[in-house]
Amino acid sequence: MVTFTSTLPEELLGKLREMAKRLSVPKNKLIEKALEIYLDQLTRAEYIKSYKQAGIDEDIMTMAEEGMEDYLEQLNK
Repeated sequence: MVTFTSTLPEELLGKLREMAKRLSVPKNKLIEKALEIYLDQLTRAEYIKSYKQAGIDEDIMTMAEEGMEDYLEQLNK
């Protein structure tokens, strides 16, 4: 583990303190889990954005369709 120091607004720190107490979890573990979840959501959002962009790119769609045709031919053999 690495030590990380940061500042938080008092209101947010209060919410963190209350939730950690309610869940009987140390504040640092609650922050760690919340950050993991948030970073995972950001990664998923990036994937969604890239798929949406690919969906409007005619060249990408053509390649995908050709790839699906090849794949279906292989399944049928």
